[in-house]
Amino acid sequence: MDDTTGFPVGFYIALALLGVAGAYAWKVRDTGVGIPMAAVLATVGGWYFGDVLYNDYQIYVLQIGPQYLEEAWWQVALFILAFFVFVQILHRAINRKLLGERSQFMNLMNHGGIENPEFQKRIDVAAQLVFSVWIGLMLIALINTNFDILGLFAPYLSGKSNPWGRGRIGGALDAFISFFNYLHIMLAAAFGIIWAVSKNPRTRSLALVVCLLTLPWFLLDRTRNTMLAVVLPGLLAWVFVRLKGGIFVKVGILAAAFLVTEGWMKFVIETRSGGSISQVVQQIGLGGVMETVELSEAKHAGLNMLEELAWVNNFIDKGTYQVNNGARYFAELVNPIPRGLWQGKPLIGIDYAIARGQLYGDQKEGEAGVGATISTGMIGQGVVNFGPFFGVLAAAFLMALWVAILARQDLKGDKTGRMLLFFIGCVLTFNLGRDITLITLYPFVFGYVMLTIWAQINGEK
Repeated sequence: MDDTTGFPVGFYIALALLGVAGAYAWKVRDTGVGIPMAAVLATVGGWYFGDVLYNDYQIYVLQIGPQYLEEAWWQVALFILAFFVFVQILHRAINRKLLGERSQFMNLMNHGGIENPEFQKRIDVAAQLVFSVWIGLMLIALINTNFDILGLFAPYLSGKSNPWGRGRIGGALDAFISFFNYLHIMLAAAFGIIWAVSKNPRTRSLALVVCLLTLPWFLLDRTRNTMLAVVLPGLLAWVFVRLKGGIFVKVGILAAAFLVTEGWMKFVIETRSGGSISQVVQQIGLGGVMETVELSEAKHAGLNMLEELAWVNNFIDKGTYQVNNGARYFAELVNPIPRGLWQGKPLIGIDYAIARGQLYGDQKEGEAGVGATISTGMIGQGVVNFGPFFGVLAAAFLMALWVAILARQDLKGDKTGRMLLFFIGCVLTFNLGRDITLITLYPFVFGYVMLTIWAQINGEK
């Protein structure tokens, strides 16, 4: 940032509130609510405070206007404060029967809960359930790809197949395709966690084999948030639950994993515009990949949610965008309804994409009429729904509700599969920084439905 451009007072207030809320989350980490709170606060830190460190704040000032950036910082501060208050209310309301319980995640991490025979038994049961669903899903995937076995399980050898391909706007059967795609993500993430925490050699070997067959399909894709969704849950479970060692060892491993991930994502950014990532890897080999990463100056696009929040304030103030009175949240809520059943189902985010200059042609079959959709950020999403003040409160309420839901999984972590959901949900939280949407949360939702049905059948409350 240029030395002549200082941050407004709202920035420092928001930063102080982030620190206080973070300290509180650490203090209450044993109650089940602390870790999910920390995940949301880290998300705010990454998408909003990280924006001005990673990108050029001076350009924001010149292009958008300092008054709109100042308003954005006050909105970030209001979000953190409201989020802190709402968490206390919703956690007590939703989890009142569990308030006497303690965090199963902290028990696993600090007190050797992974050695508990009952916990391991439930991991074995969860592995059998997840594996049976995975087998069925892979049969569907093979049918959809004309049994392209290598393309599905070894894309580094033959190129990546696409069993879940569909248009931007879904058709009659595309809802099922989307369902299978998100289920695929959930299952891949679950096997990583099972491998990390299982002590049964048979269960752990099964999880490892499935990971080796499944993860390459995601890693040789173009979508970075999906890569994180399938890899991070297992990695974090291994580091914090399975790995024996001090905090410095764990931090060192996470730092090394970050560098590897950052390098791979740079490679994806550099090569994805030219075609299939898997084909590029086949052509240039490992040495070519490392050389591309070493020479790359690519930056991650999309890490700019403070910028988008400032643009939202700018557009609303100048009248080029109208607050939609909850229409955007409604579109997110009804997204699971297949378009084949509701042809007029509202589109998500198209109005903001048009305001940002992305109008492109007509809304033809399978398309949306814009060159690209643009995320508003979780705070900006609230603002486009309910305005600069109440919209921030709405976003804070939804994220506090999410914290209460995750805390519930942690407090019930001794039940079959609940810790799997907890890990997956905590990782997905970071992707909610771009938008609070079921599209991000579908892997968690489908996993929750699976476990609920299983628990009802087996009489587990």
